[in-house]
Amino acid sequence: MASPAGTSPLQPHSPDGPSPEGSMPEGPASEKPAPSMNAFGVAAVVVTVILRASAFVGIRAVGPSFSPGALTLGRLAVAAIVLGAVVLPKLRALPRGREWWPILAYGVMWFAGYNVALNAAEHSLDAGTSALLINVNPILVAVMAGIILKEGFPRWLIIGSLVAFGGVAVIALGSGQRSTADVAGVLLCLLAAALAAVSVIIQKPVLRKFPAGQATWFGIMVGLVCCLPFAGQLVQELQAAPLPATLGLVYLGIFPTAIAFTTWAYALSLIDAGKLAATTYLVPGTTVLISWLVLSEIPTAWGLVGGAICLLGVGLTRRRSR
Repeated sequence: MASPAGTSPLQPHSPDGPSPEGSMPEGPASEKPAPSMNAFGVAAVVVTVILRASAFVGIRAVGPSFSPGALTLGRLAVAAIVLGAVVLPKLRALPRGREWWPILAYGVMWFAGYNVALNAAEHSLDAGTSALLINVNPILVAVMAGIILKEGFPRWLIIGSLVAFGGVAVIALGSGQRSTADVAGVLLCLLAAALAAVSVIIQKPVLRKFPAGQATWFGIMVGLVCCLPFAGQLVQELQAAPLPATLGLVYLGIFPTAIAFTTWAYALSLIDAGKLAATTYLVPGTTVLISWLVLSEIPTAWGLVGGAICLLGVGLTRRRSR
């Protein structure tokens, strides 16, 4: 799809016309005008939803061959190389001083902590159930965006949040009837959702100063450094892993990491965090479909009921009070 007005996920659209990535006349701290959603932004959202859904399936598929930390390090290493090849030639300036603090925060929480927690969770939960649990993330984003980013805090947000958390409780109840390991998986998914939600709020202001590709690559590099202690495990597991598992790791690094995190950041630079988070309501259903086609996995009845309640709740959060 041709990008309107020369925009791309690595180069947010500016009302005054596109400018080279990293080109900031007043230095990295100069903020760019907030652009409006365009056709390319919509395409970025669609790509993000599909690739994020495929990540749940991919993690589940390669899980037997890679431990959570090693898998995260492998994904980030691949993503750092692929995205770096695009970002570095156009990089003109690095963050300075306090500009590093939010980047360090979402690099540690999102690219390292979120991925390790999710990888560990999918050792005991199927891909569809994991996606349903992670779907509490948009509720947390909407709540924090309303408070911190001043995007509003309507009563329907409160009502929908309570309903959705009830859905999470249903999923947890069903998982708890199977084994304690599943309960640990549920808790890890909720931890991952919380880490991702906080990271979205932190990343939003960074995207006013740096293009999506740069902001994503900086975070990937921070997460990569955090996961270096898993390097020994990764080397050992790569040597023992079958070729399909290794190719799956490469896929996770290129598509759900390098590409999907960049398209997400680009879309986040265009619209409110709460509104963008609402698009991830489509991820669980997409994940269930891909998981059924690829892994022949279908969530339990409890998972489906709880997931439906979650979707109802997040749907209510988007209602507007008169």
